[in-house]
Amino acid sequence: MRSSLIAGNWKMNGSLQSVIDLVEGIKAGDPGNAELAVCPPAVFLMKVGGMLAETGISLGAQNVCDREAGAFTGEISAAMLKECGCSYAIVGHSERRALYLESDQLVAARFSMALSAGIIPILCVGETLDEREQGVTETVVTRQIDAVLDLCGIEGIARAVIAYEPVWAIGTGKVATPGQAQAVHAFIRAKLEQLDSGVAQQVQILYGGSMNPSNAAELLSQPDIDGGLIGGAALKADDFLAIAQSA
Repeated sequence: MRSSLIAGNWKMNGSLQSVIDLVEGIKAGDPGNAELAVCPPAVFLMKVGGMLAETGISLGAQNVCDREAGAFTGEISAAMLKECGCSYAIVGHSERRALYLESDQLVAARFSMALSAGIIPILCVGETLDEREQGVTETVVTRQIDAVLDLCGIEGIARAVIAYEPVWAIGTGKVATPGQAQAVHAFIRAKLEQLDSGVAQQVQILYGGSMNPSNAAELLSQPDIDGGLIGGAALKADDFLAIAQSA
């Protein structure tokens, strides 16, 4: 039985005081039986990591460099993230792909570096509105996953989390229906099943498109949705915990 993971992606939001208040609010609440992870901006990783010590709440990064070390100004290595206490690192978020032109191959390299440091990658995959309307959702998701499989194999996927994020539903208030979301999650699991049935059944596949307290229960009741990668709702402790309680 796969456990539920609710991971908060705080993106480029917050001040030091607001981050402290948010973490204290999450720590004070009841997440039910769900696993929790929070991914603050990199400058707050050490502070948040210290606050989460011995809470059972995991720390994650929003990105990771594809290189081990060297003259890569502004980048943060997997080893550095590990020293900050990170258990997870998001790779391939749609905003990184679209705004910063990260290719499938670059995402796969970031994924590989996270694994090399003992960090669990949260691999984001998903289609734009145009791609959905063209009926190529499965083609896009396959291409994005295949880039990782080509570099890291199914063994790499076994040590990761996948997050399906329909790009058209991120920050727009639009949400894939539970049926739409489940269909893509099931497709991803079936794709992995062709390579290794054990891995397919163990890998957590999260939904990452505007999940909130009002729609979380129905989405999380789907058989192949194992949690959520939460954006805006993760910035409010009560909303984040309410989603966790729905799992």
